[in-house]
Amino acid sequence: MTDLAGGFAARKDVPMDDRTTVSELRDMIASFIRDREWEAYHTPKNIASSIAIEAAELMEVFQWMTDEEADRLKQDPEIRERVGEEIADVVFYCMDLCNCIGMDFSELALRKMKLNEKKYPVELYKGKYDPWLKHPK
Repeated sequence: MTDLAGGFAARKDVPMDDRTTVSELRDMIASFIRDREWEAYHTPKNIASSIAIEAAELMEVFQWMTDEEADRLKQDPEIRERVGEEIADVVFYCMDLCNCIGMDFSELALRKMKLNEKKYPVELYKGKYDPWLKHPK
């Protein structure tokens, strides 16, 4: 596997999120697919289906759990590992779709967050969520 940590490889005190860029992750995913000659299978439709499938696998971990049981999984290393693998699968396929259709993952995330901030202003939604509240335009 590619060492994505760069110069921070030995720094265990620095979280991986702080030493790995989105671009590095996208390149890693593209290389993984290219090295296996899977590009023909990674079409927008197939990737979108894969996102839904992996998201369902993530949901399956929590199926039939109460909210309290789901909160306790934070302390269960085995379940945390499974959840982490499913989260990674969903994110990998999202990044793969961006690679496939030429979209900038970070730009999309930032733009969507701005839309969310406008749709759910702090002064109306702090501490609560009301789906029937009239959203400002």
